[in-house]
Amino acid sequence: MAAAKQSYQAFLFDMDGTLITSNAAAERVWSRWAERHGLDLDRFIPTIHGVRAIDTIRRQGLPGIDVEAEAAAIERGEIEDVEGVMPVPGAIDFVRRLPPDRWAVVTSASAQLARARMTAAGLQPPELVITGDSVPRGKPDPAGYRLAAARLGFDAADCLVFEDAPAGIAAGQAAGCDVIVVTAAHTHVLETSWPVLADYSAVSLGVLADGRLVPVF
Repeated sequence: MAAAKQSYQAFLFDMDGTLITSNAAAERVWSRWAERHGLDLDRFIPTIHGVRAIDTIRRQGLPGIDVEAEAAAIERGEIEDVEGVMPVPGAIDFVRRLPPDRWAVVTSASAQLARARMTAAGLQPPELVITGDSVPRGKPDPAGYRLAAARLGFDAADCLVFEDAPAGIAAGQAAGCDVIVVTAAHTHVLETSWPVLADYSAVSLGVLADGRLVPVF
């Protein structure tokens, strides 16, 4: 990709699959849950990424379950299983170059799970982390990205979102942000009209005199 033609006030990053690789760990936990409930793994597992656990469970319409208790159990399992959780190549160096008041993480994970996974990956959390607990509706609703932009003090339309999953891409788009799709964790081709970034190994960053950020790929 060529140099971006636009500068931005801030960068907003999804976490899982975008800054860190945690898909395998998540799929281990969710596969056990799905098997207990008789779900088709091939159809179910692709739907878990990028959305809140409680929303994933609600979508199944399973009779006679306590949705909140099931979501809490999934969260405990994911906090305990961080084997193989690592940073996406180049991600740690890239975010270290960002001014601390110009970026945030917006994740569907809970606050506890976000801390566990970023710690496991060796990623220092930014000053602002918006989690699934922070908003009334999770991705693909744009609430998380809008809240992050507002707390940083910027218009969402002047922020660049880094995402990997369809729900998150839709959330960033609905918030009015431009989007970069990170494919480091993808196992299947994702059709998108947004620019695509394999990882952060070849990304450079320009910071203008007024603090605006210019990503160059």
